[in-house]
Amino acid sequence: MDHGLLKAVENKSAVVGVIGLGYVGVPLHHALQTAGFRTMGVDGEPKKGEMLKAGKSYIKHIDSSLIARWLAEGRFEPTSDMSRLGEADALLICVPTPLSESRDPDLRYIESTAESIAKTLRPGQLVVLESTTYPTTTRDVVLPILAKTGLNAGSDYFLAFSPEREDPGNPDFSASRIPKVVGGYDAHSGKVACALYGHAIVKVVPVSTMEVAEACKILENTYRAVNIALVNELKMLYDRMGIDVWEVIDAAKTKPFGYQAFYPGPGLGGHCIPIDPFYLTWLARKHGMSTRFIELAGEVNSRMPEYVISQLMEFLNEAGKPLKGSKIALLGMAYKKDVDDPRESPSFELLDHLRKRGAEVTYNDPHVPKLPKMRHHDVPEMSSSPLTPEYLAAQDCVLISTDHSAYDYDFIVQHSPMVLDT
Repeated sequence: MDHGLLKAVENKSAVVGVIGLGYVGVPLHHALQTAGFRTMGVDGEPKKGEMLKAGKSYIKHIDSSLIARWLAEGRFEPTSDMSRLGEADALLICVPTPLSESRDPDLRYIESTAESIAKTLRPGQLVVLESTTYPTTTRDVVLPILAKTGLNAGSDYFLAFSPEREDPGNPDFSASRIPKVVGGYDAHSGKVACALYGHAIVKVVPVSTMEVAEACKILENTYRAVNIALVNELKMLYDRMGIDVWEVIDAAKTKPFGYQAFYPGPGLGGHCIPIDPFYLTWLARKHGMSTRFIELAGEVNSRMPEYVISQLMEFLNEAGKPLKGSKIALLGMAYKKDVDDPRESPSFELLDHLRKRGAEVTYNDPHVPKLPKMRHHDVPEMSSSPLTPEYLAAQDCVLISTDHSAYDYDFIVQHSPMVLDT
């Protein structure tokens, strides 16, 4: 029994609630709205709801005009009132899943969201967890909380996991154009979830269990983390040997099989790649195993900001200057090119290292006009400095951390005494 939910999904009369209005939740609204669904956006942070109610987007690649249109058409309602979750026919959970200080999974946002859903859960609703997490989370954490209602998954309501897949800043891969992996609690839950996503996403990939879908996401991001660590380590070796790692990569990627290019950088950023592999290492410890390969990759990547600082100190030393007291301009605080997302950005690690060593640090980022507060960093009050010839000339070194397309690199090199491109 699907309580009419499949029919409501088919004729698009179903109301879809997205819990978590961040870099995953808002693009997901876009995909659902484009497909013709009416959506409810739920977030415990009232400021986000207020901005969306005013028709303003706080995410660069989602234009404010889209939000305003959804509101004008009466097809979108943002709210911070969790007691209204029962009004939605489907609830898609897109809340943060950070790590604790000891690098263990921090599931408090998932748990609190599940508790809120349980208070209003009704027969016929679909609940899908999209937040990246370790395999078994949906079954072992979310399901027991929802079971306290007395409703049964698979018959009274439907439960699934479908990992978020976002590539911010890449116009070729919007949320609707990235295939969606879906694993249901049972066959019927999977069928209902696939039907919903099938209207909004270019391709749905059903898998046999929720655990397969959870493990799929961890594999994708661990694959990237390990390969980035490999090329970061090779960069350090090739630097010492006087070999240009970029030329090596360009040569290697001419091979039409068996090789995919990854590139070195100042560290890892974003919510996924620096964090997700550690969910797996934590899970492995619970099962009496160690994931040495993954942990080694994490160590290599986490050392990259220190390597950048050591290179900077060497170059300043060649110019007869100590790092202490030197004026350093950080270019780019976002974690990747052409986005406004600063989460886990290695630029904040660089900022910490530079300030601790007594450098006079300023920054420029066309996408981050003011530095946000960060959980793991003591971030000073600082705004983006205009990238003028005078500003560049006044620096002892300009350190390029994020390769935004907006930067005119010839201009930067022309007016800067020293440039370190990470």
